[in-house]
Amino acid sequence: MSISSIWHTVYPILIAILFFEFIIIIHEGGHYFAARMMKIKVNEFSIGMGPKIFQITRGDTKYTLRLILFGGYCSMEGEDSDSEDDNAFIKKKVWQRIFVVVAGAVMNLILGFVIMLIIVGSQNLVGTTQVAKFEDTALSAQSGLQLGDTIKSIDGMRVYTTNDVQTGLSRSADSTVDMIVNRDGKDVNLQVEFEMDDYEGTKYLKMDFWLKGVEKTFGNVIVQSVKEFASYARMVFLSIHDLLVGRYGLSDLSGPVGAVSVVSDAVKTSVNSMLRIMALLTINVGLFNLFPIPALDGWRLFVLIAEGITRKKLPSKAEYIINAVGLVLLLGLMCVVTFSDITKLF
Repeated sequence: MSISSIWHTVYPILIAILFFEFIIIIHEGGHYFAARMMKIKVNEFSIGMGPKIFQITRGDTKYTLRLILFGGYCSMEGEDSDSEDDNAFIKKKVWQRIFVVVAGAVMNLILGFVIMLIIVGSQNLVGTTQVAKFEDTALSAQSGLQLGDTIKSIDGMRVYTTNDVQTGLSRSADSTVDMIVNRDGKDVNLQVEFEMDDYEGTKYLKMDFWLKGVEKTFGNVIVQSVKEFASYARMVFLSIHDLLVGRYGLSDLSGPVGAVSVVSDAVKTSVNSMLRIMALLTINVGLFNLFPIPALDGWRLFVLIAEGITRKKLPSKAEYIINAVGLVLLLGLMCVVTFSDITKLF
């Protein structure tokens, strides 16, 4: 095997790993800068996990580079235990602690929106949900969909972007979808037929039409970026809903290994595909971290809101135990999903 072919295999994986680390740095950097703004002492800011490669100290903070570039943390004084330091996390007002806790997720969401701006801004046209063209043998055209129809919903799910149309079709349980389209200013209900395709044992609808694009302006690029961001955020909640109702099982989940594989494949495909996967991942990380699950920022946010309402703090020992149990469960789930990812590779 030549050096060129090895590099062609390795570089997409390296890019994927570096992007994951970038997402984590953005997240932990949000906590770090928010803590600095609230005058909270940061003991250590680490890039990566595992054995220490390099460390410098500036003021009260140690800045560390660690061997495994798949993680990181911002360790604040009094974050997980009592402290007598006036600049400890636990000594600050509730609103200040809330600001620091949500800053990481907010930075991930901001990154997601910036990526969407780049994607939309780099396209030749801005997408719409209006049907522009059919394939020659399109079943959708034969079953009632017409040129010029603007798709408003698919199987009850409102659509606002081209991505929404693709998502709505991909979630259909069979070859027929219920659509509401706007035709000549009026809403029309349709039952639209599609051919079914098969990919690695999974059946899905084959989209047999194209959607109209319009010329870019500053205004519609901003509006479309907002819509695309909202569309990707909704995909996160739809995925969780589908998992909870049994549409997908644990074997369908992807952990770090599977996600790296997906991103590296997208790198090989096109820059646009890579950026879309990256946007989805960082939005996913931002939103998931706000869920009230022990060991995540969302749990700490929930505890702080409760403290603000009741004026009573959750005992540090109780919070530590709850977070420890939550962390163990999350790590257990991660191990199961990672094992599943590895088996899929082989």
